[in-house]
Amino acid sequence: MRYKVRIKRTEEGYAVWVPGLPGCWSQGESEDEALENIRDAIEAYLQVADQLSADQESRYVDVSHA
Repeated sequence: MRYKVRIKRTEEGYAVWVPGLPGCWSQGESEDEALENIRDAIEAYLQVADQLSADQESRYVDVSHA
């Protein structure tokens, strides 16, 4: 899957977050490190979301967006 991320240069390095996943953010000393860290954060976020909804009925829909 692909996720749009936002990245911002800060005094400490780079902050990065995922607008589509509220609360999913990370940081790194370099842009590359920040992007690698957000990959890990997204994986952890999705695992927790799956665990929290494991006993709930779910459906899937396909969406196309340019």
